[in-house]
Amino acid sequence: MIQEEKLYVEDIILKSKKRHEPFCAYVYDLKQLSSHVQHLKRSLPKQCALFYAMKANPDKEILQTLEPFVDGFELASLGEVSKVNELCLNKPKVLSGPVKTDETLRKAIISGVCVIHVESEWELNRIALITEELQQEVQIALRVNLQLAIAGARLTMAGKATQFGVDEQDVPRLIHNVKGCRFIQLVGFHFHSVSNNLDAVAHAQFVSHCFQKVNEWENKFDLNVTYINVGGGVGIHYEEHDSPFDWSLFTSQVQRVINKEAHPSWKIVFELGRYMVAECGYYVSEVMDVKVNHGESFVLIRGGSHHLRLPAAWKMSHPFEVIPVNQWSYPSSRPALQDRHVTIAGELCTPNDVLARNVYCKQVRVGDLIKFKMAGAYAWTISHHDFLSHSHPEFLYI
Repeated sequence: MIQEEKLYVEDIILKSKKRHEPFCAYVYDLKQLSSHVQHLKRSLPKQCALFYAMKANPDKEILQTLEPFVDGFELASLGEVSKVNELCLNKPKVLSGPVKTDETLRKAIISGVCVIHVESEWELNRIALITEELQQEVQIALRVNLQLAIAGARLTMAGKATQFGVDEQDVPRLIHNVKGCRFIQLVGFHFHSVSNNLDAVAHAQFVSHCFQKVNEWENKFDLNVTYINVGGGVGIHYEEHDSPFDWSLFTSQVQRVINKEAHPSWKIVFELGRYMVAECGYYVSEVMDVKVNHGESFVLIRGGSHHLRLPAAWKMSHPFEVIPVNQWSYPSSRPALQDRHVTIAGELCTPNDVLARNVYCKQVRVGDLIKFKMAGAYAWTISHHDFLSHSHPEFLYI
């Protein structure tokens, strides 16, 4: 661990020693987050804008830490629209999502969302009705489900039949329909295609393909495109066999793609979520018991998948390390496991409550802490918090 991280860990241990209840908390390193997002912003080509995909983690402290450095926020619900308005985050906002209610669209238009990503012909028709009712203009981008998408990503939303976006072959019809809408201006296209992709070269090639399609439509339909959102989907190397996404290689290749294929009038948006915030977050939980059952070693923690659902949802072992806590207040000997593969499970009454399976551990004892790394994105807010009505974790900010 780097020296700074050691200081954070020591602080966690000190806090746990002072408590009578077993320790369980999300810990967010806001200094690391600030440094990371500034690096991302600086390394992008000048024609690019960096938006934060709020769905990755809508924590108030995280949003306020990001606000000075990002170019905008990507929102995907009425709740997210309301939250950024309540926090007075004064950066441009764009609205996404496959199901937008009339109330969501109306509030987004009234509150000044700069671009709405349109998912279907019916959604376009409803926006037309709402803008006529409000007598207010709005800018839109068509979200396109391309025939070609990035292969090898954890999740894929395009290049195949999904509930997302407009089929590429239907784009001409929607472009024609937009031209008949008084208060709607088509400014560009949205191409969010994958989630958790680790292949930088493939990602840059996907950006190139998006540019080629926009050039084709711009020329064929006499459009004035000023906005191209190539989505997010840049991945995190959660598993041991994964290689980190090569951000430096990616940005250098994107610069070459821009030089070759982009128009100077295009604003190119990257809406990063996971890649921006995952590594600033830790989920830390106290070991409550260790046991061997049918030859397999188990570490049971105060917490589990109702706090951190991602490893169970993706059927992976979440990366972790053991933080030794030497304090031991019980009169009996301290249960421990040494030099063996362990499965880390939680407090829920289901065998699916597993955060890491059959992973080597040098030593772990009851009362030690397990620190799950890369837990800043798609963690707490995607979890089933109230299953079994266990208490929620704390939230600590460094």
